[in-house]
Amino acid sequence: MKFIDEAIIEVHAGKGGNGVAAFRREKFIPKGGPSGGDGGRGGSIFAVADRNINTLIDYRYARVHRARGGEQGQGSDRYGAGAEDITLRLPVGTIVFDADTGEQLFDLDRHGERVLLAKGGQGGLGNLHFKSSINRAPRQCTPGEPGESRRLRFELKVLADVGLLGMPNAGKSTLVASCSNARPKVADYPFTTLNPQLGVVRTGPAKSFVIADIPGLIEGAAEGAGLGHQFLRHIQRTRLLLHLLDFAPMDGDSDETTIVSKLVRDVRTISEELVRFDPELLKKPRWLILNKVDLLPDSQWTTRWKAVNKSLRWKGEVRPISGLTQQGLSELMHDIQTWLDAQQEGQIEDAQPDVRFAHHADQSP
Repeated sequence: MKFIDEAIIEVHAGKGGNGVAAFRREKFIPKGGPSGGDGGRGGSIFAVADRNINTLIDYRYARVHRARGGEQGQGSDRYGAGAEDITLRLPVGTIVFDADTGEQLFDLDRHGERVLLAKGGQGGLGNLHFKSSINRAPRQCTPGEPGESRRLRFELKVLADVGLLGMPNAGKSTLVASCSNARPKVADYPFTTLNPQLGVVRTGPAKSFVIADIPGLIEGAAEGAGLGHQFLRHIQRTRLLLHLLDFAPMDGDSDETTIVSKLVRDVRTISEELVRFDPELLKKPRWLILNKVDLLPDSQWTTRWKAVNKSLRWKGEVRPISGLTQQGLSELMHDIQTWLDAQQEGQIEDAQPDVRFAHHADQSP
């Protein structure tokens, strides 16, 4: 699932240090000659593509980046120290534009690719450079050059790592909102007219993944009912699906048998829509998330799950959580990160076709 992520920043490279006019002052050497050193180079600003970075969210908070200026030259032929360069780490696939002209400057499509965004100014010349046969004591020196400044626009097509599936009101939006509350560096990104939420879940200083709330599916989505067809298409490129199930439906008059039947039917409905739209989707890893378990005593949801699974025979991951109270949420997010990291490193074999529900596709629930 691709979303457009963008950020506009300013980069200001450092000014070069000034050259200095100085003369040797030594005992018994009355006219020691010029000894002013050059100024140091100003710091430049680079960008490097890093496959461990997933989004541009950091640049929505840090919009101005300034490199330090070079040091001024000194006497005794001492040059000023050059300033340190700054390197901005960007996701692979980031396109860099000039924000004022719209010109595309760089396309960072390879891990480790490094480009210069703003060049630091050259240091000024000290007076030792201006000594000549007719001017033995020059007082001339030059200032450091200013560094480059630019307004840049970064654009990235974000690929959602995790997609949330579920019937309407299963609690998908609440789950994304809970991730946002638990971790401040999360942004919502508009996508289509319905504005599904795309959250960046940060699980560590250099660890994050992108989770997308896909609008609730209804029966017949694969044939285009509602907007189901449009959104089913978008989940094809996610790496992991979280299938949310409202495990405590607010049906006050329903008995336990009716609730269990409804839960089984909801899971099968989503599974059958996936089969109808694209059988390849069943090869995609899918975790079943039992949401709203905070509304049930432990013994009740455990008993209910046993009854549901007697019909489903679900053999994949199952996680009880509460998106509202965040019960089990932190553990789930970290386990997802671990799974995604392992998959990226090739430690998880390709998933086998999910045939658990295939035989229900042509039957009534």
